[in-house]
Amino acid sequence: MDQAIAKADALIEAMGWIRRFRGKTTVIKLGGSLLEDREALQHLLLDVIFMETVGLRPVVVHGGGKAITEAMAKAGIEAHFIRGRRVTDEKSLEVVEQVLAGELNVELTEMMERFGGRAVNLSPRTTCVLKGKKLIDPEGDDLGFVGEVTEVDRDVIESLAYTDQVAVIPSLCTDDKGQLYNVNADTAAMAVAQSLGADKLVFLSDVNGVRRDPEDPQTIIPALSADEARQLIADGVIKSGMIPKVEACLETLGRGVQKVHIIDGRLRHSLLLEIFTTDGVGTEIHP
Repeated sequence: MDQAIAKADALIEAMGWIRRFRGKTTVIKLGGSLLEDREALQHLLLDVIFMETVGLRPVVVHGGGKAITEAMAKAGIEAHFIRGRRVTDEKSLEVVEQVLAGELNVELTEMMERFGGRAVNLSPRTTCVLKGKKLIDPEGDDLGFVGEVTEVDRDVIESLAYTDQVAVIPSLCTDDKGQLYNVNADTAAMAVAQSLGADKLVFLSDVNGVRRDPEDPQTIIPALSADEARQLIADGVIKSGMIPKVEACLETLGRGVQKVHIIDGRLRHSLLLEIFTTDGVGTEIHP
């Protein structure tokens, strides 16, 4: 009986957050090692289905860097990166499109359907909702078919939300001539969140959030204002690979998204714990 009461208490705690976020849009960025961890991925997708079931409007944006690199290696194509961006020639683009639109996007959608949810894959093979152009590298390097999102078809995404379906979007865009481009998944998720005026943008990472000591998970900072985050960067507390992620969060906040979260997607039900509990499990950055 005590266990049953504890479950009821957890539901009561969640009720306030559910009422607060009901009808609000949350964009969830999936990528990296999480797509390779089947157990963690299943729990994350169950979290997404729960969110939709209780009235939130989740939208999933995904990359697939590791799977792309492995597929390129099998095809005998060597991966090249410039400042973290994958140089994408014609042969590489074929692999990127096959992995993102032909495999991962379909797989994520089918997994959610098997778990009892309703999901729709929005890729260049079905309905492409990300429009863009070739990314011009500021240092003058030619990255090939790497693009940036300039427009999001929010009507298509929102129409799915109104019919209780979750949009699943790969990090690919097309220009006005139909040319396909590979897009950084973080920036694709940012563009979607900004276009939809999302209440939340959640970056699922392999760290538990912003830490005062990068090597100590116990030093996580649960919440930061934008000004506090900038000061921690200036003080050298936020450093290395966390800097571009936090800077991306700050840019997103500056364009209308209410809150950005960085959480460890490997933690079971981390998405629900971050959104529907008082303490959360990651770092929330707010204006």
